[in-house]
Amino acid sequence: MTSSPAPPPVCSAAPAHHRPLRRLTARGRDETRRGVSSLELFFDLCFIVAIAQAGAQLVHAMVEGHTGEGILNYLMVFFAIWWAWMNFTWFASAYDNDDVLYRVVTLIQTAGVLVLTAGVSQVFEEHAYLVVILGYVIMRLAMTAQWLRVARSSQGPERTMALRYAIGLCQIGWLGLLALPEAGRPWVFLVMALLELAVPLYAERAHPTP
Repeated sequence: MTSSPAPPPVCSAAPAHHRPLRRLTARGRDETRRGVSSLELFFDLCFIVAIAQAGAQLVHAMVEGHTGEGILNYLMVFFAIWWAWMNFTWFASAYDNDDVLYRVVTLIQTAGVLVLTAGVSQVFEEHAYLVVILGYVIMRLAMTAQWLRVARSSQGPERTMALRYAIGLCQIGWLGLLALPEAGRPWVFLVMALLELAVPLYAERAHPTP
């Protein structure tokens, strides 16, 4: 009698690219197929809707003769939209590992975009920033979680860089805008915007992102 062939060995672990949770390590600059995922395209589309909403409100304010006020409101809303998008795009270009947790956190950020978009009309019509700032904080807290994942997966200067990004996000200052009188908000907003722009300069002194 001839013996039957032995069955193939069963792999006990799934391939790395199929695991639901993976280390959030830096992507290589020469990585093949390094492009935009469908989730990132959907995320970008939500930002386009937010910018379109702000633009429509600006046109409406100018038609009613409130040009200066409309431009100021637009610049403040646009900065919140643009800077949140810029931080996500910068991070995704360097650390997107497309695992389950990364996708879930990105969906939370998308929800923040939608919340922000819902509050744009209130900024122009009622000078109420609560909903816009709430949406912004949702996005930034999710971004903080992503940087903390990087810090957990890294060591040395790269870990220092990730922690600086996580700690340097200025949610408390933005929430403080809600307690200020309307006349003082633009000046405090300017200070907060400059602080936000300084975070990458400070964080990447320790280690540049790829």
